[in-house]
Amino acid sequence: MTDLDKSKYQAVERYIAEVSKQFATGEATEHSYRPALASLLSDLLPEYVVTNEPRRIDCGAPDYIISKGGASKIPVAFVEAKDVNDRDLDGNREHKEQFNRYKNSLDHILFTDYLDFHLYEFGEFVDSVRIAEVRGNKVVVIQPNVTKILEIVDSFSGALPQKITSAKKLAQMMAAKAKLLAETIHKTLENDTDKTGELAGQWNAFKSILIHDLTEKAFANIYAQTIAYGMFAARLHDKTPDTFSRAEAATLIPETNPFLRKIFQSIAGFDMDESIVWIVDDLVETFRVTDISKVMKNFGQSSGQGDPLIHFYEDFLYHYDLKQKKSCGVYYTPEPVVDFMVNAVDEILKDTFKLPMGLADTSKVKLKRSNDLYTDNRTTDHKRHEEKEYHRVQILDPATGTATFPAKIVRKIYSSMQGNLGAWQNYVDEHLLPRLNGFEFMMAPYAIAHLKLDLVLSETGYVPQKNKRLRIYLTNSLEECDPNTGTLFAQWLAQEASEANFVKRDTPVMVMIGNPPYSVSSSNKGEWIQNLLLDYKKNLNEKKINLDDDYIKFIRLAHYYVEKNGEGIVAYISNNSFIDGITHRQMRFSLLQTFDEIYVLNLHGDSRKMEKAPDGRKDENVFDIMQGVSISIFVKKGSIVANGTIQSIAKVYHYELFGKRVEKISLPQNTFHKGCSLARTEFASSAVFLCSEGFFCTK
Repeated sequence: MTDLDKSKYQAVERYIAEVSKQFATGEATEHSYRPALASLLSDLLPEYVVTNEPRRIDCGAPDYIISKGGASKIPVAFVEAKDVNDRDLDGNREHKEQFNRYKNSLDHILFTDYLDFHLYEFGEFVDSVRIAEVRGNKVVVIQPNVTKILEIVDSFSGALPQKITSAKKLAQMMAAKAKLLAETIHKTLENDTDKTGELAGQWNAFKSILIHDLTEKAFANIYAQTIAYGMFAARLHDKTPDTFSRAEAATLIPETNPFLRKIFQSIAGFDMDESIVWIVDDLVETFRVTDISKVMKNFGQSSGQGDPLIHFYEDFLYHYDLKQKKSCGVYYTPEPVVDFMVNAVDEILKDTFKLPMGLADTSKVKLKRSNDLYTDNRTTDHKRHEEKEYHRVQILDPATGTATFPAKIVRKIYSSMQGNLGAWQNYVDEHLLPRLNGFEFMMAPYAIAHLKLDLVLSETGYVPQKNKRLRIYLTNSLEECDPNTGTLFAQWLAQEASEANFVKRDTPVMVMIGNPPYSVSSSNKGEWIQNLLLDYKKNLNEKKINLDDDYIKFIRLAHYYVEKNGEGIVAYISNNSFIDGITHRQMRFSLLQTFDEIYVLNLHGDSRKMEKAPDGRKDENVFDIMQGVSISIFVKKGSIVANGTIQSIAKVYHYELFGKRVEKISLPQNTFHKGCSLARTEFASSAVFLCSEGFFCTK
């Protein structure tokens, strides 16, 4: 036996002696043995730092964190201790929830009752050993087992995070660690009874400026997702992964997203709350061993099925919080559907609005707008109402998610300029970024939306400019602009709200496009959107009015923007219940009064109605949901003159698709690939004008 081995055996003997001493008092708790185990681990791993910080433990950290030495203190393993002779070290009974949480999120963890030790790696049981037993009021070492505990602990010295090479695996690991981070943040806030800590200050800033009914738990989710996706964004831009660190990450987030960059530097930089440093540093290690080139290898392929960012958020949220995924209506839009909708809007702009460049249009309009909404209380007319110039084709995706629609629009415009790519850099700066807008309510898809657009633009050869941000904002589309963002300590947060409010109030939105969420039980019940919905509810005389689904609110929102602008296009894929719902008849009539042409491609797929194709075949949804869906395109050009009279109500074109999902998503791409000119012909063959057959009936 070497001197080192002898020293380690003696360390185990000293440890058991101290445990026995505490046990013999008859008053020991699990906390009584902590110093002894900390000393043992330090003796067995002299080149590592063993941390046993009560404040962190109270906020949800494992009892011991074993880290590499040096300033970085990178976590390599964790130990969770229970009282002597606790018989649930496999987490099957009392400790099930806690142990599963640690197993799922921490790569290497040792569960112990100070005598028995169970090792788990990457969520799987590896080995166990019992090094002592209770005899009367003494704890006696089991000599033959000492070697095994030395081997188990020594394995920590070579412990490494699991190598990650796929987007799906990274999303799963990010979700597990972010979930643990959120729970730790929530406990930290609960323990901060005076609400004077750094995290409490951030929570109050979010409540004051962005989400007024934000709970501590909801903020913990936002905060955790901010950290996780901030790290992801930074890692994508890191050229030296071996040195990736928390400090470095704070400088790598693209300047095209000033909000995420500033918020990440503030909450994940040098002044991070000590209670969460351990899990954030563990997350850093996960990204350090991620092969980002393999994770992103399929980005930009023509098939949406191969694009990791389309699925990344779905996979993340599935593992992070499946209930949240369902309640928020988070489902990615099949790429052929996106193609059809973007092509249709492009063609309508060219044909109906006589804009030959379509979505690439650069024309501008001058409008009178207030210039002091977010600055001061100036009252002179020339200061409050100045003539400002805007691009005419302002585009807004009000529920942008992972930016599937804005990314497709960028690619559509880029492809239309193939003969003049030399002007692309200037075009993006002067004519694309100023009019491509997106709103997103949740932190994770907001971050991915920025990542995706940043990558798409980089693919085209565009080089980001320091003073040019992507106009994707973290905001609730269904809340009215708030002029009182105030001067709070978090100016970067107030600035994000102010810029989103500028779009909400002043920008002449002409194109509304996207896939709004479908959620009957949504918490989006703000006074502003509820007042707008009154137009869809008046004179219905129904006992129960089913108009509280988010998709209806987003249709009403688009209706409002286009009506305010005086012209425009709404292109949504949404729940299709508004087509023939009894309580939706005033909604339909209101749409008929505002718009000039309405196209509805009913994709059906309602499993609750057990819909079948006319020939008896199975009818499938294009999403993994039960509710049937439709693509709706509403066009307002102004007063349409037909046969010498002004058309006061919209023409409606209706077409139906039944059958398998693959058939449905290929049909818009192929048969309807030209957009609305062909749609007019095909839709007209089964068009139902006004009240015929009950379609859009107002009676």
